[in-house]
Amino acid sequence: MRRIHNSTKLNRASASAIAVAASLMMILVSANGSGAAAETKVPALIQAEPPIQTISQPVIQPLPSEDAEESTVAASLADLVVAQPQPEELSHDLTCLAGAIYFEAKGESLEGQLAVGRVIVTRSKSGRFPETYCGVVYQPSQFSFVRGKSMPTINRNSRHWKNAVAIAQIAHEGTWRSPVEGALFFHAAYVSPGWRLKRMARVDNHVFYR
Repeated sequence: MRRIHNSTKLNRASASAIAVAASLMMILVSANGSGAAAETKVPALIQAEPPIQTISQPVIQPLPSEDAEESTVAASLADLVVAQPQPEELSHDLTCLAGAIYFEAKGESLEGQLAVGRVIVTRSKSGRFPETYCGVVYQPSQFSFVRGKSMPTINRNSRHWKNAVAIAQIAHEGTWRSPVEGALFFHAAYVSPGWRLKRMARVDNHVFYR
């Protein structure tokens, strides 16, 4: 009877050990099913970037060539005259300047007209003469076409007047160099006033001095 009782105790102990082992296995399996999955999550898929599009032509415009810049400059004084606007109304000063060019040199070359115009502009900036074009033109005993403080009538529809207006704008803006740049005096070539001034050159029908 003692042996049977001991055997029964052993069987019960074995059964208990097996039951404990089984419980431990279940706990381990349960733990692996939750924690490991948290640690070994599959990272979210990264969306592939769209392929880079290539452009066959450059986006940045090429720099203009030197030839393109030079093409904006008039090739001659005649071209520059043609390019000048013909405003319906001129300022008082530009009217005086254009009138002086018209009466002094309308029958001369464009260069000769510009030389006359630039003398008036240079005088107005010299500090030795009136500071306005009208002041220079109407200064007593300076221009033979002036009668008192007025000019003779001008044919404003003529080609000569249109050229004088264009030359006046060029002389005023200094966009073309006079052949006698810096001159302050001139006289008609058919007279000899005997001025003690530095002679620069003759341009058409006028002789210019500094």
